[in-house]
Amino acid sequence: MKLQKELTAASSVPLVLSILAEGDSYGYAIIQRVKELSGGEIEWTDGMLYPVLHWLEDHELVRSKWVDSPTGRKRKYYHLKTEGKQALRKQQEQWTLVNSVLNQLWSPRHA
Repeated sequence: MKLQKELTAASSVPLVLSILAEGDSYGYAIIQRVKELSGGEIEWTDGMLYPVLHWLEDHELVRSKWVDSPTGRKRKYYHLKTEGKQALRKQQEQWTLVNSVLNQLWSPRHA
């Protein structure tokens, strides 16, 4: 199943913030984590992820630093700042509310 573009866009910030709450990470690893968590159903591209990471940096929710990888190439690691943790809590509240409403509407008693 491929998510609609609007749902992918709406869920990208809370997903990235949640993954970074697990620990510092870099772009490719974030893409792989989303794929893993969704059982392969959600597949992001670099072109989708990096604008989100740049937006999070511009809004001072994450910070980044270049680190040498075991292969010798540099990787840009992202770290969730305190402001990012606060933003994640707000996202969790909002998504929990939306999920609750949809679950009520989609429950058997409404069908």
